[in-house]
Amino acid sequence: MNRKESTGEKKSMSGSNNFARRWLSYRAELKVLDCTIRDGGLMNDHHFNDEVVKAVYEACRDAGIDYMELGYKGSKKVFSPTEYGTWKFCTEEDMRRIVGDNDSDLKLSVMADAGRTDYHTDILPKNESVADMIRVACYIHQVATAMDMVKDAHDKGYETTLNLMSVSTVQESEIDSALEMLMQSEVKVVYLVDSFGALYSEQVHYLMKKYMQYAEPLGKSVGMHAHNNQMLAYANTIEAVIAGANMVDTSIAGLGRGAGNCPTELIMAFLHNPKYNLRPILQCIQNHVQPLQKNLGWGYDIPYMITGMMNQHPRSAIKFNSSEDRNNIVKFFDQIEEED
Repeated sequence: MNRKESTGEKKSMSGSNNFARRWLSYRAELKVLDCTIRDGGLMNDHHFNDEVVKAVYEACRDAGIDYMELGYKGSKKVFSPTEYGTWKFCTEEDMRRIVGDNDSDLKLSVMADAGRTDYHTDILPKNESVADMIRVACYIHQVATAMDMVKDAHDKGYETTLNLMSVSTVQESEIDSALEMLMQSEVKVVYLVDSFGALYSEQVHYLMKKYMQYAEPLGKSVGMHAHNNQMLAYANTIEAVIAGANMVDTSIAGLGRGAGNCPTELIMAFLHNPKYNLRPILQCIQNHVQPLQKNLGWGYDIPYMITGMMNQHPRSAIKFNSSEDRNNIVKFFDQIEEED
């Protein structure tokens, strides 16, 4: 029996006959979560039509992606349904309209923001939902609330992650305290989140090692969510993988808030896992994601770079890019530098 037969390897990636690429080692335990619709929804208030959402779902399913995030479980007391689209709320009816019963290996997730989700009522028991994972997101001062949200989701039967946001602005002692608390919860994966695209590779490596020192002894994993303000989302995701991350967030063509995220297609190529098939992702980019670029305008540009290097939230860059002064990047730089 040859090696291909013994491992049951599928045709890898794009079907290339490049022997060296096909036999590079890979980590089977490392999972990819595509957050195109959830993070990309921050650029259009979650008003993706069903055709786009279904196309992303089918691409992730056919490409062998491990998880797809459909959107948020936002509270309708906080976010008006007349202002925000379907994927800000991810009702069971709306999710099933796209995925049916999701009779596939692709797992589905939704994100619940601390303080912005009626999680006790809006998140159904797992046996009543097509979702598989609840991803709780919080800032450092919301850790206690986030832990209760994780417990609620865990007790309802879901896989859970905790995304600790904007850590580039948090004192190290506070990160240590938060990690110590979070590791006592039921959470499965704790994410290092570079919300502002401000981190460099050595910082990612240092923080990943810190997170893992807390997580590994308790059988938990660490994930990575990167933004591309300084064109480092892909590089920093690779750095996190090298340092031991076992779950990484990506989005198709990098579609995400502001400068966007680590592109799904790039990380698939890097990981060399033969279960991944690149062609469906490229088809989705060509037919559905590229046409969105003109109106949504995500991706690296100078205003996002400036907020990243200043370690600031990109909201000011998003606002600037929609203003009449959007070509006056020097004015924006002077404004941000004065505010810093």
